[in-house]
Amino acid sequence: MISEPVSQHPAARELSERFPEAILESKDALGETTLWIDPARIVDVCAHLRRDQKFERISAITAVDWWPADPRFEVVYHLHSLERNLRIRLKCRVAGADPEIDSVTSVWRGANWYEREVFDLFGIRFRNHPNLKRILMPEDWEGHPLRKDYPVHGHKYDYQND
Repeated sequence: MISEPVSQHPAARELSERFPEAILESKDALGETTLWIDPARIVDVCAHLRRDQKFERISAITAVDWWPADPRFEVVYHLHSLERNLRIRLKCRVAGADPEIDSVTSVWRGANWYEREVFDLFGIRFRNHPNLKRILMPEDWEGHPLRKDYPVHGHKYDYQND
């Protein structure tokens, strides 16, 4: 069930009718609509939004680390329908031990680099991603710099031997 302000958003209203079990929570703040989606249904919901609701653009994927809370992470999707002049934000809560969620690269090819960035900086794995490897940090880098338990000043290095 979505809240009354959220029900005014045409795509959110249609999603609540089509996927009522997939929407875990909803919020409308400052004119921005956010839906929390069951992570197991994220690809289905995104495919529907792209195909039937004309959300042809994924403008960002990012994450939030709520450490020490559990579930620790939220994966955040910012979607845009140019044709309908609508925006919507989807969030999925992901457990912290070995965070994983399905990739939406099969829905939007542009999700590729966003998912790689989230993987690199937060350590969240995207199942079925075509090329999930680091994009910002060196391949041999240990850890994920945007996790809240990452050392505040990074790791100490001795560059004298380089």
